[in-house]
Amino acid sequence: MARQVWVWAVALWPGMAWAQEIRLPEVPIVAPAMADPASASEVRVTGNELLSRPVTRPAEVLEAAPGLIVTQHSGEGKANQYFLRGFNLDHGTDLAITLDGMPLNMPTHGHGQGYTDLNFLIPELLGGMRVRKGPYFADVGDFGSAGALDLTLRDTLPRPVLQLTGGSFGYWRALAMGSFNLGAGRLLLAGEAAGYDGPWRRPDELRRINGIARYSQGGTAEGFTVTAMAYSGRWSATDQIPARAVSEGIISRYGTMDPTDGGETQRYSLSANWHRQMSSGTLRASAYVVRSTLSLFNNFTYFLDDPEHGDQFRQQDRRWVTGFDVSHTMPGQVWGRALETRIGVQGRYDDIALALRRTEARAPLSTVRTDAVRQGSIGLWSDATLRATEWLRATVGLRVDAAGGRVSSLLPENSGRASDALVSPKFGLVLGPWRSTELFLNAGTGYHSNDLRGATISVDPTDRLTTLSRVPLLVRSKGAEIGARTRWAEGFESSLAVFVLDLASEIVFVGDAGTTEASRPSRRIGVELTNRWQVTPWLSLDADIAATRARFTDDDPAGDRIPGAPEVIASAGASFGTGGPGWFGTARLRYFGARPLVEDNSVRAAASTLVNGRVGYRFENGMTAQLDLLNAFNARANQIEYFYTSRLRSEAVGVADRHIHPTEPTAFRFTLSIPL
Repeated sequence: MARQVWVWAVALWPGMAWAQEIRLPEVPIVAPAMADPASASEVRVTGNELLSRPVTRPAEVLEAAPGLIVTQHSGEGKANQYFLRGFNLDHGTDLAITLDGMPLNMPTHGHGQGYTDLNFLIPELLGGMRVRKGPYFADVGDFGSAGALDLTLRDTLPRPVLQLTGGSFGYWRALAMGSFNLGAGRLLLAGEAAGYDGPWRRPDELRRINGIARYSQGGTAEGFTVTAMAYSGRWSATDQIPARAVSEGIISRYGTMDPTDGGETQRYSLSANWHRQMSSGTLRASAYVVRSTLSLFNNFTYFLDDPEHGDQFRQQDRRWVTGFDVSHTMPGQVWGRALETRIGVQGRYDDIALALRRTEARAPLSTVRTDAVRQGSIGLWSDATLRATEWLRATVGLRVDAAGGRVSSLLPENSGRASDALVSPKFGLVLGPWRSTELFLNAGTGYHSNDLRGATISVDPTDRLTTLSRVPLLVRSKGAEIGARTRWAEGFESSLAVFVLDLASEIVFVGDAGTTEASRPSRRIGVELTNRWQVTPWLSLDADIAATRARFTDDDPAGDRIPGAPEVIASAGASFGTGGPGWFGTARLRYFGARPLVEDNSVRAAASTLVNGRVGYRFENGMTAQLDLLNAFNARANQIEYFYTSRLRSEAVGVADRHIHPTEPTAFRFTLSIPL
């Protein structure tokens, strides 16, 4: 039986505090004057809506984006797995995520292209999220083909609060947060510490610590923010396990094949945002510098490649990231009609040290490859939105991207330079409203970058003999969407979107093996239905469903299914509470549909349904007590499933098998928030 442990932690930090359910002031996402939705699938989520969701891990608040699944296939300190619009996005490829304009995806990463670790997020500090899908937006560049999530942070808090959480499987969390006047502005400070073991036979032993300091000044006309963030985490990991090992009784469902897997990571950042309204329009600028490190031990195939020592390997990624984003929004008129023009430039430079080594119980055995990578990119973009009539709004945009860099590899044959450039046109049309209904048409092209090492590689670093083909640095995507949004009843909003998205190639660099793997061209066709209903001031309902047909578009005897591509994703929820004293709560259902695991569809991952809930009480003095119930019906489901060949110590040869990472059983978490 899985053990359950209740742990309490107390952390005092004078003048600062943190609260889960205290209603905080909404912080709007800064956007141009013409901030109406540009597509049927665009959604804006408030900070309080994000905060109201009972979650197992911080990144799951992003599931407020309709059709998005956030899960995990390894230890809790590792970046999450994302699924959207028929994509298994791995750890972030094709889903661009930013925080206050600072990009979070990591190109040419040691564990996979676009690696996006959100474990440093403190959900209570999020001011909101803007959700956009498809390659239709000129200001979205790399990794934005499936979608883009723009997160913002709060500048101020109504009061300091101390929050303590204890829960099942050794979960504990303590956080303090508050803001106060400093000079002409406001200073927000927060600190968090958390730990979690999980139901695993080898406990995760997750330990993470977070800190943030944010100074803001000014208002709508002119202002700036400066934010410093620090995060450190370490953990052990129960990675995906072979189904045959469970059925044969070798390990339990919550067991592990290699108890020495795990990792540690650190992230430090300093960012600034500035805006000013001038006679010519609004000028916005942001800049950032990030220090990020990751050391990760994994063993996915056990004894397949090395029957004596095992197949564990260590991936290391250490980098500095610097970048900027400047845009100018200019209102005007043409033929007596309102015209808004935006121009912008975005730049980024990554200085990266990478290593892939074979290990046994974390002890080094041999070096597969080490690389020093210098990689830069720049994007120039512009769009213009014309309100031709009261019922017609048209947007035309253009984006030009260039990327390149140099790889200095342990193997001289894999060193070299690579560069690429793409021009991406965008178009959008909005008709209406008629009877509170608008129609949308969007089309455009975009891209995702590939690992720079894949664009300079010549020989397989595992054997140093096999010749490999290089991949293009930038891969084109093309998409279109048609949809409608209606507000046919008071408090009720519904949207319908039908989309198609083509990728020229799903070529990616496989960080686990240190080689490139060129996949095939693909097409995804899907439909999404989103509904929101504010039934009364104290009751709200929502329901979303997304269905996608994902196929390779070339001929291959292996089949045309895209492994891991979800076919149906659905969610529904109900929340009650006014934000004042009294009871509050929510219940949420998430459906993760079946999906193929191999190209011929002969092996499929089973669908799963999870239900989370929360109930709490807010006292007159602002103190709150709440109970979260995770996986309320104890569903015996899997967070992730793969199908590949592995070898157990007792086996003579490798066996193709399903590999799973199970969902945690029912868990409770109790939170007490105390205003200071």
